Amino acid sequence: MSAPAPSTLAIVDAEPLPRQEEVLTDAALAFVAELHRQFTPRRNELLARRGERRAEIARTSTLDFLPETAAVRADDSWKVAPAPAALSDRRVEITGPTDRKMTINALNSGAKVWLADFEDASAPTWENVVLGQLNLTDAYERRIDFTDPKSGKSYALKAADELATVVMRPRGWHLEERHLQLDGVSVPGALVDFGLYFFHNAQRLIDLGKGPYFYLPKTESHLEARLWNDIFVFAQDYVGVPQGTVRATVLIETITAAYEMEEILYELRDHASGLNAGRWDYLFSIVKNFRDGGAKFVLPDRNAVTMTAPFMRAYTELLVRTCHKRGAHAIGGMAAFIPSRRDAEVNKVAFEKVKADKDREAADGFDGSWVAHPDLVPIALASFDAVLGEKPNQKDRLRKDVSVAAGDLIAIDTLDAKPTYDGLRNAVAVGIRYIEAWLRGLGAVAIFNLMEDAATAEISRSQIWQWINADVVFENGEHATAELARKVAAEELAAIREEIGEETFTAGKWQQAHDLLLQVSLDQDYADFLTLPAYEQLR
Repeated sequence: MSAPAPSTLAIVDAEPLPRQEEVLTDAALAFVAELHRQFTPRRNELLARRGERRAEIARTSTLDFLPETAAVRADDSWKVAPAPAALSDRRVEITGPTDRKMTINALNSGAKVWLADFEDASAPTWENVVLGQLNLTDAYERRIDFTDPKSGKSYALKAADELATVVMRPRGWHLEERHLQLDGVSVPGALVDFGLYFFHNAQRLIDLGKGPYFYLPKTESHLEARLWNDIFVFAQDYVGVPQGTVRATVLIETITAAYEMEEILYELRDHASGLNAGRWDYLFSIVKNFRDGGAKFVLPDRNAVTMTAPFMRAYTELLVRTCHKRGAHAIGGMAAFIPSRRDAEVNKVAFEKVKADKDREAADGFDGSWVAHPDLVPIALASFDAVLGEKPNQKDRLRKDVSVAAGDLIAIDTLDAKPTYDGLRNAVAVGIRYIEAWLRGLGAVAIFNLMEDAATAEISRSQIWQWINADVVFENGEHATAELARKVAAEELAAIREEIGEETFTAGKWQQAHDLLLQVSLDQDYADFLTLPAYEQLR
């Protein structure tokens, strides 16, 4: 008697989308189902391990490099796989969601790489998940040109040799995709995003002289990197492309991953391309993990924590040294400024800050950096051109002068700055505005001349939570309390209503966003990720 056929994926509670049959083919869904069967149990174990590690940090208020992997760090003989030609020069990378307009603008932007984002810059509506995949395939097939029905403006791709190389970012391990289920169990969003993209595009990208390249978000340990590596090995065999075709760049945006950079590269070494130094998610991770560690772990206003803060400097310097020691690219942080069409003075000041930031990164040894807007590409390019010249990268700069002790990475109390009342107001204002847009399906949102994504909302609500629970006293004498946060939020909501008018306010999701921000900022039981309760409201 033959074995029963394995269950197939079910599409659940989802309105049909135009051309979805091109993405959700039987063969592609069978591949995603197999990924789910093979790897979701390990993913679940690793999520449980995150909780155990967080409990250990709560008990000890410290972190250290892992004694059990000391041999990996001490072995100078191993390197990551050489970069493919399409990823050798990464001096400027632009980030953004995969809607049709952004896809064309990012590919045409003049950046070397586009981080095509299904994660923090994309709210995971079913439409964004499926049509984002379609837009990428359409771009590779050069059938993505379109005219915006509102503005009448036409968008078309430049010549192939002028386009950015795509590095796709799937969702983090913690998120489910409720619209795809196997035997009633939701498939992890990461496996949906990776699986659909890889299945449809791996060979197509190879034929274009590139490959399936990925950014891996929210990684917390080398064991999570090992899981990804095993997925890559399985996927390459499944679709019949050579082992080593995949390349992955890991975002070091959690404090625990900062202590395992070498081990993460080691686990992915046949598929590793580099590491990236983020900012908001990294600070969010520090607050999350050390939230009960007392006054010495209380962060000041987020804008007061620059990349030159001693503990941030330790993190970025260690990242550059680690990457170059192992032959990997070190990619710097985000320039999030959105140029103003009305205020030249605002632009002048902001552009000078962006230039200083990118000059610093290039001088420190980074091989490239991120921008959020095409107008910033030339500024960042100039900074890296000045250091790199004709060289594609500076991986030959080994930074042997860098020495970082375990305590340096969590020396939060080396900062002079303190939380301020204006910092609280800003966290509330940005949090409400971002969450409202996210609940409407927008993941990348211009707020106060900055391009914000989910990481912004995470650090905003985490700081509100931390300041209240640490009983911070602001410079005006007010205590950070739940009552104060509610008062500020009510004032902010009223100001928004006045600013945009009753009709627009009612049509939006402002009250819902206000309530959700307060829920995740004030609940004593700190939510691991804002996007978990928010996803329940994303309809």
